[in-house]
Amino acid sequence: MSVKFIAVMILISLACLSGSIKAQIGTPFNQRDDQYRLLGLKRAKAAFEAARAELERQKDLYQNNLISEKDFLQAQNIFADAEVNYQQSLLAVIFEKQYVTVARAVKYRDPKNQKHVRLTLANASGSAEFQKLLNIEDKLFRSLQPDVINDIYVSLLNDENAIISQPYEAKIEQLMAGKPQTIDFILLQDLDMVTVNLVYSNGTTRSPKILLEKDASENKVMIQSEQFSQEVELGGSATFDLTLELFSGQTTTYKLEVVNLPEQINRYFTDPSSKARLSQFKFTESSNSRQAELRIFMPDRPVGEVIIDRSQAFYILVIPHDRLDILDNRDGVVWTRSEIEDQNIGFVALEVIPRGIGKLLVRAPQLYQQIDAGEAFNMQLVIKNDGSRRLNNVEIEAELPHNWQKQIDPPVIPGLEVSEEQIISMRFIPPADVSPGKYEMRIRTTSISDNQPVTGDDKIFTAEISAGSNTVGTVIIILMILGLVTGIIVYGIRLTHR
Repeated sequence: MSVKFIAVMILISLACLSGSIKAQIGTPFNQRDDQYRLLGLKRAKAAFEAARAELERQKDLYQNNLISEKDFLQAQNIFADAEVNYQQSLLAVIFEKQYVTVARAVKYRDPKNQKHVRLTLANASGSAEFQKLLNIEDKLFRSLQPDVINDIYVSLLNDENAIISQPYEAKIEQLMAGKPQTIDFILLQDLDMVTVNLVYSNGTTRSPKILLEKDASENKVMIQSEQFSQEVELGGSATFDLTLELFSGQTTTYKLEVVNLPEQINRYFTDPSSKARLSQFKFTESSNSRQAELRIFMPDRPVGEVIIDRSQAFYILVIPHDRLDILDNRDGVVWTRSEIEDQNIGFVALEVIPRGIGKLLVRAPQLYQQIDAGEAFNMQLVIKNDGSRRLNNVEIEAELPHNWQKQIDPPVIPGLEVSEEQIISMRFIPPADVSPGKYEMRIRTTSISDNQPVTGDDKIFTAEISAGSNTVGTVIIILMILGLVTGIIVYGIRLTHR
């Protein structure tokens, strides 16, 4: 055989072998690759490596003029398809395994007492494990940035899935593995447990429910009251609700103390659920929040520093058990806000405004009288202001039986100062044809104090019209009886003579 013939036969053989290898490189689509993406990635990786080896072999043949340019271009196209399939499978696995975790969620307050949440997010995708498992070429693997999660949107929700954070939604452009990022939210609703809503990568969504940590760096208890200012009538009482939150990693036992409240105002703390009195309390490991109440009792009269309509500002202190010495030698001393802030303890400023109100006290020396028909019925009433504020326009009204008449002197008292009293004269006149019996008259007293209506206790007078007071009728009856007796005697004498 000639050399030319041998060369031709080699080219034909290589071409056939090349076609056979090209047919083997093509990887048919397997429907389970979408379900089992890691296995699909292994299949795509094997096809990619085979196509790359075939391209290198075809390149050597083409450079030695053993195959045509068309065959070489076809090998390049096969390699390009295999590379794209491999990258798509790799991206599918990477995006499927991307995972954003909540590393920390710390609740704290700023100097303006606004509640914040410091949220720390971390990339826990585990790209290094994929690389080790599949022995992926580092250059290609790094070009796809498997350790970076892009465009993460974060918001805080309550149990009704309403956004309770400001900003409403925060965005992290890139979150790299090993480099957590922290976002600060203002809480629009004060909660101890929130839902962290996460949306990232190709639409992946997570919504873990997180119990917020308390910032232990403050080492104090935060105290709040919704009813920070109340008006209380003298002789009355009021309740201030208290919410306490622990921001400490050291002390768990605290004492509640009231300062700057006059001694004439009695006070004590209670537990809202058990109504037991509180002096000291303790937080538990399972709860860093609790409720309490402050009950105050006003004196009956203005006394000492308790003056009507003058505001009384005071503070509630939450003192750690090991720092109770700050109260030593402070009896009767007025605390300033700056002094309390310097102690670095929890406190809340409250206010109570004593209010006075008039009170009608009605006394009647006599509530019953017996009279004869045609006589008038006279009584007296003592009206006293037994309250703590002036009474204005005290009116006395009487409800009488039918056709009875009344005379009240005076019918209206212009004003009564505190503890002042006045005597009211009352005269009730029955009609001329009144029948014997008992008759009731109801006396009502009303007034105004501090633009509020005041009503006294009703008094009921009873007048009894005596039956013996009708003289004419009595005489007629007696004469009739005497006539009847005389007639009987006369009739008896006549029967005897017969």
